[in-house]
Amino acid sequence: MNHLIKRLDRGGDGVAAGSLRVPLALPGEIVAGEVRSGLIAAPTVVSPSPARVRPPCRHFGACGGCALQHASDSFVKDWKQRIVRDALAEYGLSAPIGRVHTSPPASRRRAVFSGRRMKNRAVVGFHAPASDTIVGIPDCILLAPDLTALLPALERIVMVGGSRRGELRMSVNSSETGADIRADGGKPVNSGLVEKLARIVSDHAISRLTWNGDLVAQVDQPYQNLGGVRVVPPPGSFLQPTKEGELAMIGAVTRAVGQAGLVADLFAGCGTLTLPLARMARIHSVDADAGMLRSLESACRGVSGLKTVTTETRDIHRHPLAPRELAAFDALVADPPRAGAGAQAAAIGKSDLARVAMVSCNPVSFARDARIMADAGFGIEWIEIIDQFRWSVHVELVARLSRE
Repeated sequence: MNHLIKRLDRGGDGVAAGSLRVPLALPGEIVAGEVRSGLIAAPTVVSPSPARVRPPCRHFGACGGCALQHASDSFVKDWKQRIVRDALAEYGLSAPIGRVHTSPPASRRRAVFSGRRMKNRAVVGFHAPASDTIVGIPDCILLAPDLTALLPALERIVMVGGSRRGELRMSVNSSETGADIRADGGKPVNSGLVEKLARIVSDHAISRLTWNGDLVAQVDQPYQNLGGVRVVPPPGSFLQPTKEGELAMIGAVTRAVGQAGLVADLFAGCGTLTLPLARMARIHSVDADAGMLRSLESACRGVSGLKTVTTETRDIHRHPLAPRELAAFDALVADPPRAGAGAQAAAIGKSDLARVAMVSCNPVSFARDARIMADAGFGIEWIEIIDQFRWSVHVELVARLSRE
């Protein structure tokens, strides 16, 4: 029996009549295949979509890191815009969607690799779709060249410190001085293991290695350039996945903030947005992670051209900035995690703030928070999409909200 694909769901799977899910299918296609539990796991495309293309990476399909390489770039761009529009519509909202900033291939400077030790070798890569199986990715077209070049070192690390019974998780950030690696799930630290790991670090372009939370080897400070300021984040810290995406985000947030003199930067981390904005305005940076804020404070010391940066360690979800606190600021920037910032949105609505730049990695929680603010008089002036996770289903955005 043939099935017509009507749309893609938010997970990137095709959806046919009766909510039948068909992975790797595109809207308008006719597919066939065995149906089990509402799923065609191995579809045959009888009539392909004009948007279907040959996947550019040989690992696609086996590796679960990408979901949409079988679709044209223009299709993916339009689909991600539609994801945002649909999320807004669910909350009775609409907004102009401007440019989509898509990061190029071979630009991913941050990745979380999985590693497992076999009998005579190690495999390092990403999980297969919906599986615990780790797929090696030596020709991944997403990773920046320095991360690809690091894969043999990661395999050595797994052979030395990984367990055949478990999985080693390695968060890797590129830095100005080499890779910054945080490994979790490995063997307990002892002097012999530290010596072997230190040898690997010295043999490869690695600046720092932490192991189950302990620093085991460091040859240099793993600096990040944030807004022209050198910052050393704590091990395993979140950074924007691509430099192109980071710059697009900074540009959009800067336009959203405008000429504000004093800005609150919520969920500030170690200063991705704080430091560029501090060239133009005084910034109060708030985050729950004290280590990230200490890195930001240290980076600011002695740097010329920055206006005053203050910091505050605070769980914004439990203790959002109150309306009376928000009264001190001319504008606010918020970059919450996927869950959004509903409590803070409600406090903003009750405040006198008139200008907000919202950064979100989840259009649904963004739309929910924007609805809360809309009920208090805010409108969404514009949205820009930041597509740092090329060929994935992830959608990031920056929006300017304001009210009279």
